Amino acid sequence: MEIALDLNRQYTYADYLTWIDDVRRELIEGFVKLLPAPRSIHVEVSHSISWHLETIIRNNKCRCKVYPAPFDVRLPKNGETDHDKIYTVVQPDISVICDPAKIDENGCCGAPDMIVEVLSPSTHKRDMNEKYTLYEKSGVREYWVVFPKDKCIQTFILQENGKYHDGTLYETKGKVPVHIFDGYMIDMEDIFK
Repeated sequence: MEIALDLNRQYTYADYLTWIDDVRRELIEGFVKLLPAPRSIHVEVSHSISWHLETIIRNNKCRCKVYPAPFDVRLPKNGETDHDKIYTVVQPDISVICDPAKIDENGCCGAPDMIVEVLSPSTHKRDMNEKYTLYEKSGVREYWVVFPKDKCIQTFILQENGKYHDGTLYETKGKVPVHIFDGYMIDMEDIFK
């Protein structure tokens, strides 16, 4: 049974934890955003990128881990950890987390090192605007926005000034550098097979 929520009201992570149903949601600055089920191409591309990231991690024996959606990432302000003081919970398509202290039984608390969002018609504006700003402010070091229909990826790398650079667009062929794993790349053709 779906829970009736007021989409104009601000909620906290403590509220979020009480919503026991099968509906996928995010909280952005306390406001509920519904997440529709992804399309097949979305899942295929997300799975492919996850697999490549896992392979890089395994081959380098590093402590990073890949978490595909649904996986809760809490982005608290001012280091707050109390559930009733956290207003942002997102479920990125892929999160890469290298600090095991950020992982707990509820997911991740703090900025992942890398986030990948695979665009769909219903999330396009949110991923390119709201989440871009949110991830930048939270300190996500690398943010990928994947356009499955156009077979391209735009990457944003956090600079020393705490802002993303203008973004680099990778199209169809070639390789995309994974900046958090210095020197490693993923072949575009492998992602969009």
